[in-house]
Amino acid sequence: MSENVDARPSVTVDIPAARSWLFVPGDRGDRFAKAAASGADVVICDLEDAVAVNAKEPARAEVTRWLGAGGVACVRINAQNTPFHDADVSALSGVPGPRAVMLPKAEDPRALSQLSDALGPDTVVIALVETALGLHRAYDLASAPGVARLAFGSIDFALDLGASETPTSMLFARSCLVVASRAARVAAPIDGVTVALDDLSVVEAEAATAAGLGFGGKLCVHPRQVSAVNAAFSPSQEQVRRARQILDSVTGGGAGRLDGQMIDRPVVERARLVLRRAGVEPTPDDRRRS
Repeated sequence: MSENVDARPSVTVDIPAARSWLFVPGDRGDRFAKAAASGADVVICDLEDAVAVNAKEPARAEVTRWLGAGGVACVRINAQNTPFHDADVSALSGVPGPRAVMLPKAEDPRALSQLSDALGPDTVVIALVETALGLHRAYDLASAPGVARLAFGSIDFALDLGASETPTSMLFARSCLVVASRAARVAAPIDGVTVALDDLSVVEAEAATAAGLGFGGKLCVHPRQVSAVNAAFSPSQEQVRRARQILDSVTGGGAGRLDGQMIDRPVVERARLVLRRAGVEPTPDDRRRS
């Protein structure tokens, strides 16, 4: 049976700004509360890869029961070309808890639009890109009505290409998702999972690489990965301090100079972005600088 949750950090989550997205198997209702208390920005109740075929129906019931009891999550449903997809969508339609639904093997913008219509206006769609065709259509997927973000299924994508999953081999695909998201004016995409469970340095390195490419978050497969991911996609104290210095170095909208470097408008806008991501309110002087 699923558990009632007294404290759910993801209840008020801003989906476009969410950094850490933690998977929990949909047939493990005993883990839902622990996942919600892990510090993850979003919990993903997984009805797809984490659930065996003979457990799909019980998992669906477990997830909808938890959501109906007040749980809040994203739900990864089964792909459109599976026999489980329609039942997943039907079960989630009208349930109050899913803030987002993730569609795996996303390739068809029309399918995303239809999914959004079925779920209603209170639930957004995350398009999980896991195939060459999905990447080829990334802009169209991101532009589909109801889609809030793209996500990268890097393991399945590498399998589809017959490629190894290395930072170099996946660099083009990751960059394409960032560019497509920006061009479609949706939030920065969510990077794929790191399979290393016991070596947090790998999680930290891969999350930092993704953040540097322009991703806005990362999928997690274990609660111990959450804090490293949150840190990677949040400005550090040093970055906040530097942003303040940059804003202090310019006056009247003109270019400035700091530590031997020219500070012009793009650098100033970047500094403001750092402060916004850090949740730092601009001072009146900051607002006047333009």
